[in-house]
This record gives sequence, C-alpha cells and structure tokens, in this order.
Amino acid sequence: MRVLITGGAGFLGSHLCDRFLAEGHSVIAMDNLITGNTRNIAHLAGNPNFYFIRHDVTNYIYIAGPVDAVLHFASPASPIDYLKLPIQTLKVGALGTHNALGLALNKGAKFLLASTSEVYGDPLVHPQKEDYPGNVDPIGPRGVYDEAKRFAEAITMAYHRYHGVDTRIVRIFNTYGPRMRLADGRVVPNFIAQALRGEPLTVYGDGSQTRSFQYMSDLIEGIYRLLLSNYNEPVNIGNPVEMTILQFAETVNAVTGNNAGIVFKDERIKGDPQVRQPDISRAREILNWEPKVQLREGLEPTIAYFREVL
Repeated sequence: MRVLITGGAGFLGSHLCDRFLAEGHSVIAMDNLITGNTRNIAHLAGNPNFYFIRHDVTNYIYIAGPVDAVLHFASPASPIDYLKLPIQTLKVGALGTHNALGLALNKGAKFLLASTSEVYGDPLVHPQKEDYPGNVDPIGPRGVYDEAKRFAEAITMAYHRYHGVDTRIVRIFNTYGPRMRLADGRVVPNFIAQALRGEPLTVYGDGSQTRSFQYMSDLIEGIYRLLLSNYNEPVNIGNPVEMTILQFAETVNAVTGNNAGIVFKDERIKGDPQVRQPDISRAREILNWEPKVQLREGLEPTIAYFREVL
C-alpha cells in the first residue's frame, strides 16, 4: 500500500510510519510540527519508501499519485497542548478531518481516524464500551479536544454512510512509550521526568482517579489490524488493567529507584475524568487483539528514552 499518515512526526504517528515501512508499504508522513518533531522520523531519512511533507491539514491536502489508505493522526493530544492551542485543536478535528476524508474519497482510499477515549468524557459507565455515548461538557476547558474528536467521528461516519468511504475509527486509551514529549503534560512523562531528576512525583487530588496504560507497540498492532479489518464503527484499543494514579506513581518510583516520594496537590483540570478503563470485547472479537506488554516491561524502554532526552 501507499499510505498517508497525518501527524506522522508525532509520538504515535512516527511509530505508525515505522510499522508500515516494516511491513513493506510506502509511507507519506504529513505534519505541521506544532506538537510533532522531525527528530521522531530522522532515522527514516534516506528511506526510498518514506516521504515527509510539512503541511497543516486544516488547509487543502494535495497528494500526487495513488493513495491506498489515509490514517488521520494530526491533533494536539495532551491537556497542556489543547489548553494552549484550543482553536487549532478544534480546527484539526473539524477542518483537518474533513480534508483528510476528502482526500480518501478522491483517491478511493481507506480512512482510519485516530479518536480517543476522551469522547466518553467523565464517564458514568464503567468500563467504557463503544456504544456508550459519553458524558462530556462541551464548554469546559477539555471540551475543545473532546468535541473535536466527537465531531471527527460524526463526519467520518457521515462520509462512510453518504459517500461510501471505507472508514475505521480507533478510540485510543492512555498510551505511553519512547518519543513522548518530555513536557507534554501527561502523567507518564511528568512522573518519569520527576523521578529521573530525583524529585517527588506530583499527584493531583488524592490520586484515586484511575487510568489504564498501554504500551505503544500494543496500540500500533491494534491499529494495523483494524485498518486491515472490514469493521467501520469505533473500536476501543487500550489496556483493560486499571490502576489508580497513586499506584502508578508508586510503580514509577519503584522502577526508577526514586526515593523522593510523592507530593499531593489540589489543582485538577475541570472535567478531568475520575475513571478510565476500556471494554475491549469488540477488539478481541473482531481483531483477535489484546495488549501483551506488562506495565513494568513497557516502562523500561520508556524510561531509557527519557534518560537520553534529559
């Protein structure tokens, strides 16, 4: 295949580039580098099957020649980014998705949308299944990301139903691994950076809020299988093993050997979900997929990467 990956210089987009190239496909990565970084794809320079285009997908997307699949991963994805870039976040979810779908329609290509567990908001159902419509505050500070992705899902399904575009939607739960940005504001880089500096880890609230962490290679495998499947509606890809933020902080301290402990702060972003755990029954049934990498196993290469960055 010849595939376009928007957001291809980002954390997940760059790993997708690696996977598709490893499978023998030709990859075009597109990124405006607002949150992506060419360092993530520098190792691909000179690969005859890889091409990078610096472009903002909220503007018209032109690709010469055939395209077999469009994977739309362009978007700020961490709270620190979408709180700082609210308009850009909304535009890439709306205009960017529209443009990427238009390209897929024009080329007769498959289209895969990177959605998020954030479409469930602060869920009242636990764990979260794909048929749960969510509990989202559209005007809260996190609404710019939540609603951008909810709109992106809606227009993706509209293109599928009205234009017959062969669509996929992956709802991504918390994912970690090498190439995450050190200061992107998410809990994994925050905790690891503090631990490697020998600082106490900052836990907001009492640490009882839960998350489910999956290693990036498990996610990439799920996405690859989803693209090759025939399933058009949303699929959760995440790790169903749930833990509290406090437990996660203790694990990071243990793995890094950080003895500085934990400090608690009251501030939390309004709307920050109290629980987050995927129901992956659909992924198991349709894709024969479930995560394989245990938390400590995945933390080791992630910590090694951040040691280098620091």
